[in-house]
Amino acid sequence: MPILPGGGGPMSMVVIGVIVVLALCAFVAFSLLGGGNDGDTDIAQQDFSQPAATEKPLPTRVPPTPAIALGQPSQPTNVTGGGDTWTVMLYQDADDKILEEDLFIDFNEVERIGSSNKVNIVAQMDRYKGGFSGDGNWTGARRYYVTQDNDLERINSQVVGDLGEVNMSDGQTLVDFVTWAVANYPADKYALILSDHGMGWPGGWSDPDPRSSGDRSIPLAAAIGDQLYLMELDQALGEIRATTGIDKFELIGLDACLMSHMEVFNVLQQHARYGVASQETEPALGWAYTSFLNQLVNNPSMNGAGLGAAVVDTYIRDDQRIVDDRARQRFVGSSSGSAAQITRQLESSITLSAVDLSAMPELNAAVNQLALALQGVDQREVAKARSYAQPFTSIFGSDVPPSYIDLGNFAQLAAQETRNPAVTQAGQAVLDALNGAIVAERHGSKKPGATGFSIYFPNSQLYRNPAAGPESYTAIANRFAADSLWDDYLAFHYTGRRFEAGDSQLVAPDRNQPVEAPGAGQITLGPVELSDNVAAPGQPVLMKTVVRGENIGNIYFFAGYLDSQANSIYVADTDFLTSNETRELNGVYYPDWGAGDFNLEFEWEPVVFALDDGQNTVEVLLTPQSYGAAPENAVYTVDGTYTYADGEHRAARLYLSDGELRNVYGFTDDGQTGAPREILPQQGDRFTITETWYDLNSAGRMSTPATQDGGTITFGNGPVTWKLLDAAAGDYVIGFIAEDLDGNRTDSYTQVTVR
Repeated sequence: MPILPGGGGPMSMVVIGVIVVLALCAFVAFSLLGGGNDGDTDIAQQDFSQPAATEKPLPTRVPPTPAIALGQPSQPTNVTGGGDTWTVMLYQDADDKILEEDLFIDFNEVERIGSSNKVNIVAQMDRYKGGFSGDGNWTGARRYYVTQDNDLERINSQVVGDLGEVNMSDGQTLVDFVTWAVANYPADKYALILSDHGMGWPGGWSDPDPRSSGDRSIPLAAAIGDQLYLMELDQALGEIRATTGIDKFELIGLDACLMSHMEVFNVLQQHARYGVASQETEPALGWAYTSFLNQLVNNPSMNGAGLGAAVVDTYIRDDQRIVDDRARQRFVGSSSGSAAQITRQLESSITLSAVDLSAMPELNAAVNQLALALQGVDQREVAKARSYAQPFTSIFGSDVPPSYIDLGNFAQLAAQETRNPAVTQAGQAVLDALNGAIVAERHGSKKPGATGFSIYFPNSQLYRNPAAGPESYTAIANRFAADSLWDDYLAFHYTGRRFEAGDSQLVAPDRNQPVEAPGAGQITLGPVELSDNVAAPGQPVLMKTVVRGENIGNIYFFAGYLDSQANSIYVADTDFLTSNETRELNGVYYPDWGAGDFNLEFEWEPVVFALDDGQNTVEVLLTPQSYGAAPENAVYTVDGTYTYADGEHRAARLYLSDGELRNVYGFTDDGQTGAPREILPQQGDRFTITETWYDLNSAGRMSTPATQDGGTITFGNGPVTWKLLDAAAGDYVIGFIAEDLDGNRTDSYTQVTVR
């Protein structure tokens, strides 16, 4: 029987772009990170000359300009000594075109509650110059004492400090804000919520104006520039506590993407009792501030657990841009949809966790035991667990396998794949510790394996790269690396360096030390045989090959249009192929290719996907994000360039599901790398598809991919949908690509004529 695509598409003959996007981002992302694969691939006997994609240099940064705070309100909440007064501090880094309006609306949601006799709410907001023009289009940073009003479109609270332009990515700026807030608004409990782009263990909170450089002694910081890196956040929070005398914050919330990491919560546990963060990217809505602050104002005797649970429970469903009819209409534009419908759509891919940080030592100890147990098993089985664990969006581009994986799901898969009693026992201890740490947790149907905590597990390519490997990881996530054995285990997994329970030094192997990949496999594919050398819509061809090797992770179908005159190949389609045996663990599906050689068959019909904006139809590559998912749950992505109506542009990615566009995410760096954040398309904004072409050298081998702009869709009043088109007539190269558990690929192709 032919093997069907495994991306969960709407038809059995789905052809969707996966591998090509991986190759594209390999060039772009690893131009940034400083490495990459440059091997050639046999594909056809043609010559081709196509300009390669160019690198965009990082901007030059300049030192920040100091700013001076002004006054403060005259009637802050008094400390009662009864433990029921709060000061809630909002650190809103809105100095970004994507985020500015969203954080502005979040501020107005806070105003719908405002401060009370028991709860102070203060904020520092830094706005972007040249983006959202609301509220007089002021720029720079301001401090506010937040008071109640119902207007979601204008800030009416008292300005208590006009700081001018400040660098919100500088830890000292955070120190200045919080020490000012504590001095002027003392309370029994303090909550600090930081909002901006997040990147996971590296940190986040970038600020393009004023420009400043990162610590060039750390490769990742040298590559992407100034951020509020995790070790800097740790230092800033420590300085705040030492200066103000705060024992611990009652709650620290990170209203940003990808921050629910072991590495991050290990820092927060030093400074707070409870924390809230998301494993995955967050929708543009952010948190439901009106709802959870209303609970706090009405019940100020609650502790951080209660507040954290309220943040999680109200997320999305109680947001003012959902429940307020006028705000919802502005949010979704002219698209129809009730509050319940919009909520269901947005909730499908969310994650959010509230954590009791006092439980972190026990969770760290459980992770250490798991690391020690994993040292005693076949590392190929661990690589399989890493490869198939619930993944989350990567800041390192889609050229390498996801490196942010769910801790609990990984522990379960490791036990299932190794069948080792020590690993099973340690994995269960991790799950028990997770349950003890989680106060509240929510995840959508498209993230079925989420358990509340992510952990960093790079493949060998990332591990050996200075910007993503231990040289940066142990410098930025230094507290977790010192407190845990996870960096020791990663070194063992990739270099064989053994470790013991008492080891506490940071482990960053020398750059010259060989890195081995347990997940690598010597995979070969036989020649591709066809049932016919001519195909047409409604007249498919059956493709066959033989697969040999081990550590097979995923297998893909590939189709490319052959431009004979230019000797170039335009990548038209690719897709997951399913194995005969598909395994499942807590809703996460993954293939089981078995042992030994096997025959692979696939029936290909020449059709392609296109996006339709209501006025224009543009052919695209759709990249499946979930193996084996049901059609209605499958998620696909398209990479390209998002251009705002005013002409500003940035790298972006479309997320589509069940035939329609669901989300647009922009990235802080080129090549879909850096911190992601949702963009809300406005009428007149455009998205230009990134096409990928392969050069064919004189030996007929496919070499470095080149990218160019394809068609453009324009956002208007109607939805963006996908449709199937008949593939253009001509010659095509079709075949199979096999990927091992470390992300290495091998391939086999043949030619077919489409009529």
